[in-house]
Amino acid sequence: MTPDRFFLNLSPFSFKITSNNSSTIENLHRLYGSRLQKDNGQIEDYSVSLRRASGLRRYLKPQVKFCSDTLEPFKPVPANQGFAALEWGMNWVVAMNEMQHAVMHSAVLAKGEEAVIFPAPPGSGKSTLTTYLAFSGWRLLSDEMALFTPNTTVVSPFVRPICLKNASIDLAKSWFPSGAFSSIAKETIKGDVCHLSPPLESWEQAGKKAKVKAIVFPRYKKHAELEIYQLNQQQGFSSLAENAFNFGLTGTQGFNACVHLVEQCELYAVTYDNVEDLRLFLEQEVIG
Repeated sequence: MTPDRFFLNLSPFSFKITSNNSSTIENLHRLYGSRLQKDNGQIEDYSVSLRRASGLRRYLKPQVKFCSDTLEPFKPVPANQGFAALEWGMNWVVAMNEMQHAVMHSAVLAKGEEAVIFPAPPGSGKSTLTTYLAFSGWRLLSDEMALFTPNTTVVSPFVRPICLKNASIDLAKSWFPSGAFSSIAKETIKGDVCHLSPPLESWEQAGKKAKVKAIVFPRYKKHAELEIYQLNQQQGFSSLAENAFNFGLTGTQGFNACVHLVEQCELYAVTYDNVEDLRLFLEQEVIG
């Protein structure tokens, strides 16, 4: 199969994507729609590919490999995990190369001009919360990567599909059955994975920056009542720094960006079960 080549402009970055994996191409069209264009010689920031692996294994257990230019940072994965591997690879490329922003592993959502960032480790329910808010009147800036202008509270959108895992997949489909979901990548290193395209409003405002009002560290706990703890700056910095992607590249600039955020923003740790309770807290007590 001759590889297809696409251009994907996802402000503030653009990608040239090459792939000969049919399910990956189908998911690209389904989740990115008209934003995915044919390669007509446009100038990209990053060139990536997701191709079928060579060798005898391609006949027995077909695999695909992600490459950035000529670099292959990850091991090949089963072909049905191709789209997830491409999405994760695009995250990796930005995290390893971006120098203009401080990059943190965090969801970012906004109401009007004010944003809340949600740094969180796996298992915290971050993407489930992101999905609920994004389809409940909030504007998604990112599910995975917060891009901060150093020494400000300004965060730039990097709108991409939301990455859902395991039980959150069926939950999101029950909440928003008309959403544009990818096929499910079974048994990845993160479990079963499915991506969900955000609402049209988030795509349409993909160039609109926001100012961070609060930093919320969420933790999902089944059957828990909503518990809210206000953090001091030392606690906030320690937790925020654990989620920094590119401090090794930006050095002092990245460190100072983190310090500035915790000095200027409200800081909370939240334990929750009911996402609607958390939404009400955010809208009534944090934003507005």
